[in-house]
Amino acid sequence: MNIIDKIEQESLKEVPLFKAGDTVSVHYKIKEGEKERIQIFEGVVIARSGSSIRETLTVRKISHGIGTERIFPLHSKQIAKIEIKKRGRIRRAKLYYMRGLSKKASRIKESTK
Repeated sequence: MNIIDKIEQESLKEVPLFKAGDTVSVHYKIKEGEKERIQIFEGVVIARSGSSIRETLTVRKISHGIGTERIFPLHSKQIAKIEIKKRGRIRRAKLYYMRGLSKKASRIKESTK
């Protein structure tokens, strides 16, 4: 194991097990001047990509009829915690097709596991 791998292993965070299709709530730290607050972004995970320290997740939510996506680095120090709200039952690893669907058509069935 080289030096870079050792440094990456030390900075990895403990994250819950989730996959694309799950509804998650990401608690993200935002710094405004000297103040720091936590903003919650809740939506469906449409993609998880990368590995190790470079892993990211893409979360999509619809607010006021407009779809919003945000990409979070999974092991960032800015992420306070990730909560899993619902488990989804899907068959794909990437759910990019949801971008073109309406609110009602983009619903995901809940997993019974």
